[in-house]
Amino acid sequence: MSNRSWDPPPGYEPPGYPPPGYAPPGYPPPGYAPPGYPPPGYPFGWGFKPGVIPLRALTMGEIFSGAVGYIRANPKASLGLTAAVVTVTSAMALLAQFAAPATDDGLGLVIGTLTSAAATAVATILLSGMLTVVVARSVLGSGITIGEAWRRVRGRLPALIGLSALQVIVVAVLIGSVVVVIIGVARAANGAVAALIGIPLVLLLIGSLAYLYTVLTFAPVAIVLEGKPVLGAIERSFALVRHRFWRILGIRVLAGLLATVVAGLVSIPFSLGSQLMSIGTEGPTLLGAFFAAAGQAAGQVIAAPFTAGVVVLLYVDARIRSEAFDFALRNGAAAGPGAT
Repeated sequence: MSNRSWDPPPGYEPPGYPPPGYAPPGYPPPGYAPPGYPPPGYPFGWGFKPGVIPLRALTMGEIFSGAVGYIRANPKASLGLTAAVVTVTSAMALLAQFAAPATDDGLGLVIGTLTSAAATAVATILLSGMLTVVVARSVLGSGITIGEAWRRVRGRLPALIGLSALQVIVVAVLIGSVVVVIIGVARAANGAVAALIGIPLVLLLIGSLAYLYTVLTFAPVAIVLEGKPVLGAIERSFALVRHRFWRILGIRVLAGLLATVVAGLVSIPFSLGSQLMSIGTEGPTLLGAFFAAAGQAAGQVIAAPFTAGVVVLLYVDARIRSEAFDFALRNGAAAGPGAT
């Protein structure tokens, strides 16, 4: 037997060492991963990416990449739904343009332009909702057909149409109020006074429209994915946007600029054809107007799915940042197709 007083009894470890089977101090027990890492065998790490985006807080580049990736992953569903909606709204805008009264002061042109803009706005809102299910499936790495997407969204169409109508009415009231005030001041006083009052009003109008454009970003998505009514979807969108207003506004504006450039490039051949058809005539011919409308529709079919994808991925990002939505998405990815 050793006469060293510091030798431990048989079966015991020297002082400062854990018993057999235990990890040294500062290390996790056997079977547990170090801090910041998932447990052994857990498949969902920080960079887990079952679909078009990694399931974590997203950067702007990842949002744009995902908005393009879901179109490539589901071209029939994304472009097919877009073509259907854009064709209907473009036809309505074309009819409104020719039905508008022809006046010397250009009122008919203004009415036609505003009608076309309203139709485009309605198409954008509807597509933001209808393409939501396509993007959501792509986030989980699953595909979807046009029929499946339609079955998922058709019950929410009344709410989407109601939201679209409400937004168009609010915007029309805001713009109309400012125009009426400026015209009234110009007639009561003079142009200089109207400009003095009108410039701040126009700036206030632009700020108000930008605010509504941003805080209502997620209302169509909430209607489809969360089954919210119109007012509930608006409230939900306000709540998600509240703490990330400028980020969402900046990304949406940049996405809109990129989409506008792409749509403009696509519509150039149609615009040239429209101008050729109108040579020698006092106004646009039916065939020329058809070419112009076809160019706008073609540009929308290409650009609208991208902007709709950006909106849905911003929604996913906002919920991940505020509600740890990535854990629900990981469970959905594990459940396989049809989980969304």
